[in-house]
Amino acid sequence: MRSPFSAARARRALPTGRRAVAATAVVGLLAVTLVWAVWPDRPGFRTESALLTVRSGPNGDEPVDLDTTLYLPRDAAAGRAAPAVLLAHGFGGTKESVRTDAEELAERGYAVLTWTARGFGRSGGQIHLDSPDHEVRDAQRLLDWLAERPEIRTDAAGDPRVGVVGGSYGGALSLLLAAQDQRVDAIVPMITWNDLSRAFLPESTGGEAAEGVFKSGWAGIFFGGGGNVGSGPAGISGTEAETPEGAPGAGPPSPAPGQGPGTAPGVPAVGALPDPSCGRFAADVCAAYLRIAATGRADQAAVDLLRRSSPAGVLNRIEAPTLLIQGAADTLFPLGEADANARGIAANGTPVRVAWFTGGHDGGSGPQTDSDRVKFLTAQWLDHYVAGTGEAPGETFTFSRIAGFDAMDRGLVATSYRTDDYPGLGGDSRTEVAVAGPAQPVANPPGGNPAAISSVPFAGSLSSLLGGVAGDIPGQHARFESEPLTEAVDIVGAPTVSLRAASSSGEAVLFAKLYVVDPEGAATLPSGLIAPIRLDNLPTSVDAAEPVTVTLPAIVHRVEAGHRLRLVVATSDQAYTTPIEPAVHTVALGDTPVSLPTVDSDPIPTEAVLWRWILVGLIAAIVVGLVVLVAVLRRRHRRQDTSIHPEYADTPLAVRRLRKEYADGFVAVSEVDFEVHPGQVVGLLGPNGAGKTTTLRVLMGLTQPTAGEIYVFGHRLVAGSPVLSRIGALVEGPGFLPHLSGLENLKAYWRATGRPEADAHFEQALEIAGLGSSVHRRVRKYSHGMRQRLAIAQAMLGLPELLVLDEPTDGLDPPQIAEMRRVLQRYATDGRAVLVSSHLLAEVEQTCTHAVVVNKGRIVASGPVEEIVGDSPSVLVEVSDPTAARTVLDGLGGVRVLDDADGQLVVDTNGTARSEVVAELVRAGIAVDRVVPRRRLEDAFLALVGENSRGSGDR
Repeated sequence: MRSPFSAARARRALPTGRRAVAATAVVGLLAVTLVWAVWPDRPGFRTESALLTVRSGPNGDEPVDLDTTLYLPRDAAAGRAAPAVLLAHGFGGTKESVRTDAEELAERGYAVLTWTARGFGRSGGQIHLDSPDHEVRDAQRLLDWLAERPEIRTDAAGDPRVGVVGGSYGGALSLLLAAQDQRVDAIVPMITWNDLSRAFLPESTGGEAAEGVFKSGWAGIFFGGGGNVGSGPAGISGTEAETPEGAPGAGPPSPAPGQGPGTAPGVPAVGALPDPSCGRFAADVCAAYLRIAATGRADQAAVDLLRRSSPAGVLNRIEAPTLLIQGAADTLFPLGEADANARGIAANGTPVRVAWFTGGHDGGSGPQTDSDRVKFLTAQWLDHYVAGTGEAPGETFTFSRIAGFDAMDRGLVATSYRTDDYPGLGGDSRTEVAVAGPAQPVANPPGGNPAAISSVPFAGSLSSLLGGVAGDIPGQHARFESEPLTEAVDIVGAPTVSLRAASSSGEAVLFAKLYVVDPEGAATLPSGLIAPIRLDNLPTSVDAAEPVTVTLPAIVHRVEAGHRLRLVVATSDQAYTTPIEPAVHTVALGDTPVSLPTVDSDPIPTEAVLWRWILVGLIAAIVVGLVVLVAVLRRRHRRQDTSIHPEYADTPLAVRRLRKEYADGFVAVSEVDFEVHPGQVVGLLGPNGAGKTTTLRVLMGLTQPTAGEIYVFGHRLVAGSPVLSRIGALVEGPGFLPHLSGLENLKAYWRATGRPEADAHFEQALEIAGLGSSVHRRVRKYSHGMRQRLAIAQAMLGLPELLVLDEPTDGLDPPQIAEMRRVLQRYATDGRAVLVSSHLLAEVEQTCTHAVVVNKGRIVASGPVEEIVGDSPSVLVEVSDPTAARTVLDGLGGVRVLDDADGQLVVDTNGTARSEVVAELVRAGIAVDRVVPRRRLEDAFLALVGENSRGSGDR
């Protein structure tokens, strides 16, 4: 899908010359065509870069240099003024971080001004965290500068027609600027905060920010000087990877706070540590961080400073229509931040629209469908409220959740939904789910170490890979679990739960997490989001504890029927600062179940969905055509030879003088002749290109032989022959529908064969394959080995008398290979037989009763494996000089030196006495350390086909 920011660039087709055109005209036309082809695409905009000096600060008289670039539509001029967009980057970024977005907006007809915020890159000044007196006043001065440009449309003198777009750090700036300067006509804040003090000191029971739990992981990235945290949806302000030049350390050196020499002037006296070195951070900001980081708690001065840089206190002054875009995969600024901004702005009567997407600071841009949706909403908002074109976007709420993988590019796919009214974090309705478990003691580790792994900056969903086992430390968490859900629940919003806690210390820091557990026990913590809790004045006995309601972070997640909810309450987390004193708390459930918010919404159709239906229609037409063709062929073949060759009536497979030659003269199989009898596991062996796969394809009716016959229980085999129903096969590799479970795939396959369901032996096939309860899981969650075993089960479904497998252990690890060996041996009972092609000679030796060795389209050996191995005349020779020994042995008549994976000498004596071989080596001055017989199938194989033998390429 094309980006809505991209301008349409259609080239007119060049006229083609006619034969009657004169030669000179043809030459001229070719010259024009060549120039047109090599002339570079000219962008629809021009740029101007400058280092602008603006005056800001508390008194408006402090100069600071800002590194800027202005993108102007190519036709923008005094008589063709363009609406403007102020495009702000994320924390740690520069103006280059938003270059792609600026170009797309400029192609759309906007004049776009980007700049590197103070304290970053080439801009001067210090970082004040979007202070109204500094970063916000800097942006006001940029609005003044835009108003003076003749190419910029204005509403009045000094008032440019302008929208402000920004992500994260730039998103908060857009909110604060709109509150401080009424010239702003529309804003699009993305993945940003409402209250910076609550964002870094969250508390999920409604307590004050000063009592919140310090989000030390993210704070360390912000203040440590090396964090690039301005990423959001791809192609949206500040969304590309931030450049190293944009980090705070790009200017003067910026050591970790409190670890360098020097004195920062103006450090507040309240709890300040002496002589911090803060690089490009303002002294008061750095000092507040130092105080919080040292204790894990905030004093009122620090809270006041962070709230000064927060939109929360000025939302009632925002009159610019606001599109709030927030990511669901965001442990830094979760969905609740956008919800608080939406409620505060809407209370003022200002138009507000909310959109959630599947990415965020932890999830990047999300799938392409999400990125396209967000771009469309942004363009629609700016076009109406800034450019004055298009209908009013309305206030429809949209959100999305991950639906699976794209079959084409293997990327994630999101399904988007809409509803007319924004429901907030509470949803339209709620589903109550009871969780159970006794009161449990949990220990707070000394110094907060070891800590659970859940809410990891930039990778909040990491804990979903840990299965809730490695992520939560034994003894440091309590678990409460529900029964399997009887029907699926789509959570859209913030779940709540009631808890009780007690502690001998009188206080506790806890972390509540809501896992989703599938039937196999694998636990997923949606986006790694957790609810930090700080409780004071706790009783010593949990029986005396009052229940508290905990609001968990808002999520968008589908809980499938049969899955369970697991509420975990832990005492530590890597991303947060916890009390250093060891303590033991008791945690119990409160008086209410887990409450899950849901939203009544409709899916948003996309171009991909429309094409998917078209593709489904085409596939359906092809399938119908194939079904008709197969029916006709089957009917025709039923009329053909139905006689039984009496010699092979009880033989599962007899191949007689098989030959396959292609139209270009290539001979893949020249003469193959062998049998497979009941109870046998026969290995079909040969080097690459020997003709193994071609033989199997002919056997399965996938290609026609040039000559020879194949009999299955005496029936002559032809394509579409009814006797094929007595064969189970895996030749071309397994193919399953990923959204169905293993059992559902098997049932769908059996229905496609047209045979009665009563003829399928699901339980027996699955027991032989050894899948257990995994057969009820969706195939997209299967490992490669599980897919292979499911394919074997599919081939076994009717318990066919002959099982044909091509490389069944391909890609399996040693334990899986051993299990596959047992599967095949179990199957070859009760008169059944197995033919297996494999390149793992050691496995064939342990699995197969018989072997057929093919080389260059011909059989060079066949019979019981023991006999073939016994015929191997090779020995292993360990010598002091292998290179010299090889030269000596090559000179002995009839003796061959074979390759060995260990770099040792494997010698085929071919009748020559071992003593003579040893004597010859000793005479040549080569010390012989050991001579041992080699009786392996691999040795026999090499002796039969030659160490360098190759086929001419199988087809």
